[in-house]
Amino acid sequence: MRIGVNVPNFGPGTDPGQLRAWAQLVEGLGYDLLMVSDHLVITPDVAEQYPPPFYEPFTTLSWLAGLTSRVRLGTTVLLAPYRHPLLTARMAANLNEFSGGRLVLGMAVGWARQEFAALDVPYERRGKLTDDYLRAMRAAWENKEDYRTEQIPLWIGGNSDAGIRRAARLGDAWHPLRNTIPWLRDGLVRLGEAAAAEGRPAPAFAPRIILRLTDSPIEGPERLAGEGTIEQIVGDFEELRRLGAETVVLDPFGGDPEETRHPQTAWHALAAVADNWELTR
Repeated sequence: MRIGVNVPNFGPGTDPGQLRAWAQLVEGLGYDLLMVSDHLVITPDVAEQYPPPFYEPFTTLSWLAGLTSRVRLGTTVLLAPYRHPLLTARMAANLNEFSGGRLVLGMAVGWARQEFAALDVPYERRGKLTDDYLRAMRAAWENKEDYRTEQIPLWIGGNSDAGIRRAARLGDAWHPLRNTIPWLRDGLVRLGEAAAAEGRPAPAFAPRIILRLTDSPIEGPERLAGEGTIEQIVGDFEELRRLGAETVVLDPFGGDPEETRHPQTAWHALAAVADNWELTR
């Protein structure tokens, strides 16, 4: 089971220097994967959770590819309906080639109604658009002479039943976001059922979990995976490995934009994980 990190590419404290420091830390500690998020128009509904500035993921990852040599690079998650699928397919193929085949493309339908309106993309059709775009991208990559890439791994994000069905139908992995271990266990059952209905094997399991390190244990059924003492977090890793997770992505952003001005707390938590879990196993 490999471990990755969701690096904040947004917020008042984020700039190229800080993104460089994040990348050097993630690769230097031995993490397998560095991922960033996606928004194109920081409308009020987006800004409530992801305040500006917001660095565009393909541009950011292309730059970070030149600053790193080993760590995989990815999106958690690219919002599929926002870009023409042939544009996304070409940008992804180029980035994959320039980085030496290190790209993982997490994709989802999106949620911000005001952002959809600003981009003139019909919010009500976002599910069908996503399905059609995923198929179009895979078809484009079949043209090896032009796109010069193998099929790039597509992780399908989403905690809803529709997202689970989409992952079963079109994904290389299901990429659920920030939930409890019991919820993830139940979600895997639903994923298996959806895959069986499609006549396909279940895709890989690659959850993104919170990383919030505390001095005292967090008790109760609402505790999220990745939240608590280092012993609890390591225990979550063990359980996720038993559930078949191939990659687990750690998300150290707690929701306060001011955190982006002081990344040292997140860096300390990532160092603690690296000290207590063999990242190569």
